[in-house]
Amino acid sequence: MAFLELKDIHKSYYLDKQAFPVLNGISLRFDRGEFVSILGESGGGKSTLMNIIGGLDRNFTGEVLVNGQLLDHHKEKQLDNYRRSTVGYIYQSYNLISHLTVLDNVLIALDMTDLDRDARKQRALQLLDKVGLADQVDKHPNHLSGGQKQRVAIARALASDPQIIIADEPTGALDSQNTQEVLSLLDDIARDGKLVIAVTHSQEVADHGTRIVHLADGKIDGDKQLRPTYPLPEHPTHIAARVLPASASYRTAFKHLMYNFWRNSLIMLGTAIGIFAVILFSGLGNGINGYIQDQVNSLANPRAVTVFRNVSGKKMSQDQLRSSMQNMSADPQSMFISQHNIDRLKKMKGVSTVEPGVMVPGFRLSYKQLQQSGTNLTTWNHSITTNSIKKGHHPGNNEILLTKQQAIQLTSAKKYRQLIGKKVHLSFTWVDQAGKPVQIAGDVRVSGIADGASAATALNAKTMKNLLKSGGGTTTANYAAVIVKNLDQVKTVANQIDNMRDSNNKRLLGAITVGSVLKTVNTYVHLASTILAAIAGISLLVSALMIIVTMYMSVSERTKEIGILRALGERKQDIRRLFTSESILIGLFSAVLAVVLALVVTLILNHALYGMIKYNIVQITAGNIIFAFVIAIVISFIAALLPARRAAKLNPIDALAAD
Repeated sequence: MAFLELKDIHKSYYLDKQAFPVLNGISLRFDRGEFVSILGESGGGKSTLMNIIGGLDRNFTGEVLVNGQLLDHHKEKQLDNYRRSTVGYIYQSYNLISHLTVLDNVLIALDMTDLDRDARKQRALQLLDKVGLADQVDKHPNHLSGGQKQRVAIARALASDPQIIIADEPTGALDSQNTQEVLSLLDDIARDGKLVIAVTHSQEVADHGTRIVHLADGKIDGDKQLRPTYPLPEHPTHIAARVLPASASYRTAFKHLMYNFWRNSLIMLGTAIGIFAVILFSGLGNGINGYIQDQVNSLANPRAVTVFRNVSGKKMSQDQLRSSMQNMSADPQSMFISQHNIDRLKKMKGVSTVEPGVMVPGFRLSYKQLQQSGTNLTTWNHSITTNSIKKGHHPGNNEILLTKQQAIQLTSAKKYRQLIGKKVHLSFTWVDQAGKPVQIAGDVRVSGIADGASAATALNAKTMKNLLKSGGGTTTANYAAVIVKNLDQVKTVANQIDNMRDSNNKRLLGAITVGSVLKTVNTYVHLASTILAAIAGISLLVSALMIIVTMYMSVSERTKEIGILRALGERKQDIRRLFTSESILIGLFSAVLAVVLALVVTLILNHALYGMIKYNIVQITAGNIIFAFVIAIVISFIAALLPARRAAKLNPIDALAAD
């Protein structure tokens, strides 16, 4: 039984539906150990016959049997496996991959074998040594002579230990010395028990083999045995084939990227600028949000809701509530909040704590011979922050927190800090249980001095209560600080407080919040930063178009490489993965460059602006960086889909014929 058998092969090309026959009923039998020369003039169908034998041409009639098994040319997977495991090609034009070294050109065929990494490299080096190129392994093909290139092609053809070696005009571009050396190598391959089929138009080359098949006008007009077929070795070698692993595609993509690094660097820079802009604007949005929150937090606790009595019984705005508190001195009792309503506040969903307090609309301070009048003396609670305290601490028992202006008026601009720890006399008018005015007075020690927009004159709750009791005043609260469990619930709790009603359906309380304002401001800032990032995203679209153009150019430039890889047995999906891998690598490098640029610019901006605002205004988070890498990979992958699909659909024969 012949190892390779062709039965009645017919092949025609069509031009405007007109058939031009190329092969007219070819039937041949080949055995291993043969060096068969297919001899004939140009246009006689030699190359077409080789493409059919090599599993590249699928559009013909007839049968091809390999080792007694029918090779179905309509099954692409079977053809890929056949080329991968059974066939090795040697071309007249060498068809080496220019961006790979000599060693890598051989290894690319070995990547589709089950040998491990070390064994693949060892075999590649052995084959290169066999063809006399052991000292050229790190060179690229453009640094080799024609004879050296053909030897690399022979080593690559032998790499996966195929049973059939197809040599298409293997000496057509060589001088006489190199021709003899290549023919000698082909003869040695046949001696090793392989089937060598060489296509040639040279009688001299044909005479070097064991058999000549003459082809003319698509028909066999001669089949001459020159020498006996070489005997098969007792223990033939065999290397099992496998589909190309993804890692091999990534390596090849990386090598091509590095080979054309400076050209690709422009694409990476353009893509990086777009990603950098998105990162920077996102970081700026984070910083502005943080800065506003920091400033608001320095004024008041954003989770605090300040509750006052709603004297109108109708819905009141926060400004109206503040105005009613300022007019409280005329009728303090009108602002008192009952214990029942305090208890209702404590039971509300989302409320952490409720701190009833007393706010005195007017008071007087005395120190030695100096006096100072003030407004809004309040009890200290968790709605007040310590950020405003510039000297000292918040008030403890029998202590008072003064504002900087009050301390200066009681001493001087130079000595006001010395007031801390000193006793001052506090007095104000309040009411008793019956609503009659009473005078409240007492000595308290200064605990600290506050300054800024959030500065307040404050006593702790126990001190306020003791002062009121000692003067006969009522201790009923006229406001309450409600602390909400988390910021997201502030608005909901405030709405519940505003909607508390009595039996006559009148509103009882009103709520003033800072957290809801903060959340609104943050929403606007987030919207603005998103819009800026979206504008920056336009550059990402431009980057995607750049990658698409680059990949299409790469496909055009590497058309022959695609044909080589398909002839070696790579599948369509391997070709797609090769180009998408390279595009993803461009995206990854772009993301790395973008992150580095963003971090450097962030350091510069924060350093430049910190002196003015005492805050790092650009804050890039890990989430921003992760997003940058994700968006870079997604954009580069999508951009590569169409070019990669086009590359995979190329006809291997047409690709190999490309210039």
